[in-house]
Amino acid sequence: MASDSGAAPGAGNAAGNTTLERCLDVLRDAKNDSEQFAALLLVTKAVRAGEVDCRTRRRIFDAVGFTFPNRLLASREPPAGCPEHVFRALGLTLLTCFCTDPELASHSQILNKIPTFNDILASPCNPDDTYTSSMVDDVYQCLGAVLATARGPRELVSRGTVSALCQVYLKNSYGHDHALQLLQGLLATAEARCWQRATPDLMAVLGKLSETFHRAEDMTKFQMCAILPHFMPPPPLLTQHPQGSKCLHNLYRGLASILSSRLSQLQRDPALKLAACLSQACGSEWIPAGNAGSKFLALLVNLACVEVRLCLEEPDPATVDGKEEVMTACYILIEMGILECMREEKPLLKEKQKVQLVGTMGEAFGAVIYYLRQVGWEKLGEPFIFASVRILGAWMAEETSSLKQEICDLLPFLVHYARTLFREEDKAMCFPQQTAVPGVPGSPKDSALPTDALRFLLPALCHLTAEDRPREILISEGVPALLCEYFLRQWQVLTSEPQPLALPDSIEVSLQTTCGVFLNLVVTTPDLIRRDGCFSSLMDTLMKSLPFLLPRQGHLVLAANVATLGLMMARILASIPVLQETPSAQAFFEAAIHFLSQAHAAREDPTSKSLAMAVVPDYEAAWADIRELWFLGMQAFAQDLLALLGQVAPDSVDFELIAVFQGILLELARASQRGKEVIMSQRGKEWANLYGMAALEQCLCEL
Repeated sequence: MASDSGAAPGAGNAAGNTTLERCLDVLRDAKNDSEQFAALLLVTKAVRAGEVDCRTRRRIFDAVGFTFPNRLLASREPPAGCPEHVFRALGLTLLTCFCTDPELASHSQILNKIPTFNDILASPCNPDDTYTSSMVDDVYQCLGAVLATARGPRELVSRGTVSALCQVYLKNSYGHDHALQLLQGLLATAEARCWQRATPDLMAVLGKLSETFHRAEDMTKFQMCAILPHFMPPPPLLTQHPQGSKCLHNLYRGLASILSSRLSQLQRDPALKLAACLSQACGSEWIPAGNAGSKFLALLVNLACVEVRLCLEEPDPATVDGKEEVMTACYILIEMGILECMREEKPLLKEKQKVQLVGTMGEAFGAVIYYLRQVGWEKLGEPFIFASVRILGAWMAEETSSLKQEICDLLPFLVHYARTLFREEDKAMCFPQQTAVPGVPGSPKDSALPTDALRFLLPALCHLTAEDRPREILISEGVPALLCEYFLRQWQVLTSEPQPLALPDSIEVSLQTTCGVFLNLVVTTPDLIRRDGCFSSLMDTLMKSLPFLLPRQGHLVLAANVATLGLMMARILASIPVLQETPSAQAFFEAAIHFLSQAHAAREDPTSKSLAMAVVPDYEAAWADIRELWFLGMQAFAQDLLALLGQVAPDSVDFELIAVFQGILLELARASQRGKEVIMSQRGKEWANLYGMAALEQCLCEL
């Protein structure tokens, strides 16, 4: 319908554009500042009214460039009769116009203005003052445009914008809501840098947010659930910073208030996500000890289990679509529940609560298994499948008595999934990534979705290979060969040159756990070790690994695993070429003897003042982790050594070699009664007498 004036639709815009075109001509041809200023007022008026398309914006830029806005921003003396900030306001309006072009928003002339933008945010602003408030509005538009560029986040962080935005929010200054939105954007794209540059300011913001969250009694409480995860600091900052404990207490009280109420799905989901972010940041430390804390923890895990069952037990797998984020958050909360049920020292949960939660979590994992069997094969590349496999691996690592048949039925899929991701990672030739939880704000944002599914299944494989039926399935699915490849890959990463600045601890832990799986196979299926060629390759790698590890600090636990596994495999694979007096075999056994023989030394007993056998300081810190491995290695070595002494003529063994053998056997005999019994069972007392090992014979004769 035509307007009352009879003008055609769009005629007003056309007239405005014509006026703007004339202003641009005047601006281009202006002979002095007065003419230029008058034309510029009309141009900026049009810009503020939004009457600028891409072509016109470019014409404005071509007419004035960055030079004229720079002059306006630098000017401190407005024309007579004009407001104090008129020049700066006009300059900012032009820059805001230019920033709507992504190419101009990343221009060095814009980036160099970031300190100026920060200064304007820090200056007092009267909302009733049109010029100062419009300047702040323009600054937020400019900063938002810069943030959206590739270089923007780094430049904003390095030039102090994080602190400037924090101060705006903390002082409740004009535009503080915009400041909070920009902070969320910066933390989403450059979390680590933001916290490195502005920890005190960001912690102060988190303190204010958590206080608001705790005290709110309206919809603000639920809105804060979506905002707070963006401000979770990287661990362990939240538990170590002076303000952290108060923040955690406020967050706990706010969540306890929400989750103990009747909620709709839209209200409950953000609360569960926030709880998951807290659990990622500091485990269960945010939940206070005592009756209230234990009830809250039990409630939280129960709610998570119910959500998982409601979603994953649906006959239609499409029910999960769109709910992956909250499901992943529930997985994090359930994992916290697993850890707390296994916790013995200062547990938050009572024994009755633990028993109840184990049953509830078992039902939830039944739903996870059902879901993976339904859709896992078709959705191998989806992040939620990875999250589901990861949490199931955590459950299987601790709970082996329930869902046995269901787990056995799922094992072929789990092996196929882990192998598929391993092959993809092999093609990409990339390092395993640190764990990032997909879909949960507050999880590590700078790391890609991990592809190392095997890492999360290894503890479960340690348990499963100790049981007959699961072990048979795993062997039939080719797990031994896959783990040999995996061990070699992880070893290459650990020993790569040049070393990355910080290797994840997970690499060494994965190698240790893989050794544990192999030890189970060595003990339960020695025939498999003999016939499967992958173990000959593994033996070769182990022989080269131990001499590399022992001289280096911080690798004693892994060295213990490698030494013990190598010694036990060597007994089975004695005839393979790599063990036939090769340099690598000699180096391995020398290193193994060194590892076994250096664990103990004579130390003065403070009570009796006499010398007693004691673990040496270098081994002491890791002794709890390597004690059983050391005994296993000693036992394997001693049995082979005594068997060898029984096969040869005593006069064919050099005196120096006898002294070395006696030192090793004496070490085992003195270390424990069990070690002494192993030697005695192999006719050790007889061989000690026959070979003149007087010290060993005396030790074996002692009660």
